[in-house]
This record gives sequence, C-alpha cells and structure tokens, in this order.
Amino acid sequence: MSNSTADLRRKIDGAGDLQSVVRTMKALAASNIGQYEQSVRSLADYFSSVEAGLGVCFRELGPIVKRTEAIQRDSSLEISAVVFGSDQGLVGRFNDVIADHAIKILADLPGTPRVWAVGARVNARLEDAGVPLSGLFAVPNSVGSITPLIAQILVESESQRASPAMFETGRDETAELHLFYNRPTSGAVYEPLHQRLLPLDISWQRELARRSWPTKILPEVLGGTIETLRSLIREYLFVSLFRACAESLASENASRLAAMQRADKNINELLEDLDGKYHRLRQSGIDEELFDVISGFETLTGS
Repeated sequence: MSNSTADLRRKIDGAGDLQSVVRTMKALAASNIGQYEQSVRSLADYFSSVEAGLGVCFRELGPIVKRTEAIQRDSSLEISAVVFGSDQGLVGRFNDVIADHAIKILADLPGTPRVWAVGARVNARLEDAGVPLSGLFAVPNSVGSITPLIAQILVESESQRASPAMFETGRDETAELHLFYNRPTSGAVYEPLHQRLLPLDISWQRELARRSWPTKILPEVLGGTIETLRSLIREYLFVSLFRACAESLASENASRLAAMQRADKNINELLEDLDGKYHRLRQSGIDEELFDVISGFETLTGS
C-alpha cells in the first residue's frame, strides 16, 4: 500500500515540476510575441519612407525592368530562396506548414534554386523532402539579433550572384529572390506566405511612381539617381527580410504559446486524475488501519 502511494506521490511531484516549466515557457513566449509584433509595427513608417524614395527614382528613371510580368522560365535564371523556420521544437506544425508551402512553390520554379534555411528544424524538414540547401542560419533569439542575421543573408545571396551590382539595383532580369515565412493573423493562428522580392514587381514600380509626394516640399535626388536607387533597394531588401524574420518569430512564439497552453491543460487533467487516485488509495489505507484497530479492540474486549 505504501509503495503504491509513494509511486503516485512521485508522479504528482514530477507532473508539478513539468507544469512549472510549461508555465515559464508560456510566459516567455507571450513576452516574445509582444516585442516582435512591436518591431513589425515600428518598421511600417520606415518602409513607407523607403517606398516614397523609390517612387521618386522610378519617376525619373521609369520602370527599371523593361519587360512584362510574363517571365520566360529557363535554366539561365538564378533563383535564391530563404525559408524561415525555428531552431527549437514545441511549436506544433509551425515548421511543417512553411516547409510544405515552400516545397510546393519551389518545385514549380525552373532549375535548381539556391535555398537557405533559417532554423535547424525547418532545415531538417527541407532536407527530408530532398530540397538541396545552400546554407543554414541560426534563428535570432531577440529583436536585436535580427539585424546581423539579415546582413549575413544579404551578403551570402549577393556573393553567389554572377552580377552583384545588377542584383543590388534590381536590374538583373535573370535573378530572383523569394521569401517563405509564417505570418501571424490572429491569436495563435498564422498562415504561410510566399513573397518574391526580386526582380522588382513592374506593377508595384508603376504604382509607386504614380503616388503623390506627402508634403508640399518636393523631393530632390542628391548625387546620382542610380546610386540613390541602389541604396534604396538595399534598404527595401533589408526591411522586407527583417519584417519576414520578425513575423516568423512572432508566429513561432504564438504557436509555442498555444502548444504550452494545451500542455498546461493536459497536465492539469493528469494532476486531477493522479490526485484522485492518491486520495482514494490513501483513504483506503486509512480505512484498513481503522478496521484493524477496531477488530483488535473488539477481540480484547471480548476476551
């Protein structure tokens, strides 16, 4: 009897310790979601400024890609892709969702794209699917760690281009850069997103060129327009990658928070079941001991 109650007590203590870990991870995930969502909101104004500057350059130079959106698909295209996932587990189907989305779209692209994975978990998922990978980046653990990661991605992708200068200005019609990441929608819900950064979308360029300047003071391009355009496109790529990484991290933590909430609920149910068994078993032992005392007393009284 004592061995059984001791065993149940050990299980209850173990479940309680596990619940403490789960609740700590819940609090950490909830805190992380806030900082990543705030960073995305903070980028909005800066991205608007970059778009305004690009619009000025497009008005002066015209669309920098003189072709239609019906891109000729052939083996000469240099295609790069970045897939954002996670390094850690306990995130539900977070990595499976984005990996499946990327695999489906990459299969329709010509040739063999260069693919970089951000996160060991999504890297393993892509490897299992037979996707040839060019590199692996660690997932940032804070907002401050995103900027060095984006710099590494840009350096790595541009270093493997046949014409880096053309790539920087978006004029290289044989170069494409794709992003795959999960974007948060509401609560713990997220959706996989595919974005083609390069070549620059022709309709987007025209739309920016048609936008009116937000103030009465008209802008003036200092220095060469091409140099200004190159700098703005670098900023456009940086902001787009930063936003993709921050939204992916927000989605990851939202998925982890939901997983930890489910785990916390399951542990509560387990603890209720174990507590019930423990108290029933303990009460049964107490009843047996009382019965033995009463039986002994009656025996002594009768004698």
